[in-house]
Amino acid sequence: MIKRIAQTAGFSGLLAALLLTLLQSFWVAPLILQAETYEKSEPAVVEVHAHADNATAAHSHDTEAWEPADGWQRVLSTTGGNLVVAVGFALMLAGLYTLRTPSRTSQGLLWGLAGYATFVLAPTLGLPPELPGTAAAELAQRQIWWVGTAASTAVGIALMVFGKSWLLKVLGVAILAVPHVIGAPQPLVHSMLAPEALESQFKIASQLTNVAFWLALGLISAWLFRRGQHPA
Repeated sequence: MIKRIAQTAGFSGLLAALLLTLLQSFWVAPLILQAETYEKSEPAVVEVHAHADNATAAHSHDTEAWEPADGWQRVLSTTGGNLVVAVGFALMLAGLYTLRTPSRTSQGLLWGLAGYATFVLAPTLGLPPELPGTAAAELAQRQIWWVGTAASTAVGIALMVFGKSWLLKVLGVAILAVPHVIGAPQPLVHSMLAPEALESQFKIASQLTNVAFWLALGLISAWLFRRGQHPA
């Protein structure tokens, strides 16, 4: 069983990571590169959305911080990060399959949608993906809220789908809503250096590439896990 889980996670994580990198390279990365031109330049006007009157936002830039160069370094760095994350998520899915094995390969799409809702959709409702040069709340606060949101979403979905009584399903909905009722941490002043149109494109691209990643990960992992159950 351990070998089966490892093989499922390794191969499905690799394929899903390569798909995600490909989509990011042609769709997401160009938007980030375009936003970086605004961040690294000295703009005459900074678009500011203030919560309070006479408030301004400061953007600090660490010129000494290392970052991968454009080209193969950036692609290689992105691929490595995607691979680590994809294999980790695939291990989680394969472990869940040991508790509830998909009866059909297509059920992997449902597991993928659940993963997307848990780790992407629910957290980004409060903390949407940000382009370089966008003001944000303190990192530790955002991380705590993100982890809490992902955990509550996973528990909520599990109760709603697998709960035997309506009471458990209602409890699942309530747990699902808790982090959004609390609210995600926000900066005192909302500001961004990139235009709003670019930010909107980036949010759409991030969501769609993640949907494709999770659907592929769920489908491939379910197929590999079932194939290991009935080897040729």
